[in-house]
Amino acid sequence: MRPLTKAVIVGGGVAFVGWVGWGIYSTWKAKSVPYEQLRTLNGGEIRHYPQTIRVETTASNQRIAFRQLFRYISGANQGNESISMTAPVETQNGEAISMTTPVRSEATETDADTVRMAFYLPSEYSPETAPEPTESDVTLVTEPQKTVAVDQFSWYAPEPRVARRTRKLLSTLEREGIEPAGDPYLLRYNAPWTPPFMRQNEVAVDVVEED
Repeated sequence: MRPLTKAVIVGGGVAFVGWVGWGIYSTWKAKSVPYEQLRTLNGGEIRHYPQTIRVETTASNQRIAFRQLFRYISGANQGNESISMTAPVETQNGEAISMTTPVRSEATETDADTVRMAFYLPSEYSPETAPEPTESDVTLVTEPQKTVAVDQFSWYAPEPRVARRTRKLLSTLEREGIEPAGDPYLLRYNAPWTPPFMRQNEVAVDVVEED
């Protein structure tokens, strides 16, 4: 084997190991919204979530929406509080906050070409203590406690695949006699640079509270 070829192979292997290592680290460091699993359902789950706080925006595409929310967690809020995607970071004019997964996205009801995206804040935040956004197109939303049905899948989440998983989830709910209480949405649990085979995604829909 030629030295150059060997160097390329070794370098690629090191890069791959580093990529996987970063995926493990970022997934381990990220907090998740707490919930109670009520039961399993055809490869998915029915869950009960407590009250949560999310920061939300709408934009013409997911990249723009993500950037708007990223500015908020980077300090574009009244407390100048910095929120890391994967771990707490040191700040000068406020406390360090760990961002909570998943990231939520969905098409808006008024415009199918517009996406609504939200980041969930850690559970220690309340409507009174969550830092207010300084940009007009970013808002805080308080979600009351709710029951949610989810269908889990890995790898990337392109629109056709999300549509198939959504149809599966809705068909399962219809077969089980469970009534949706809103429109489906997508939940993603990993940073954008996480290896695809390590990614966790879910299509979800709020449902009528089970007895």
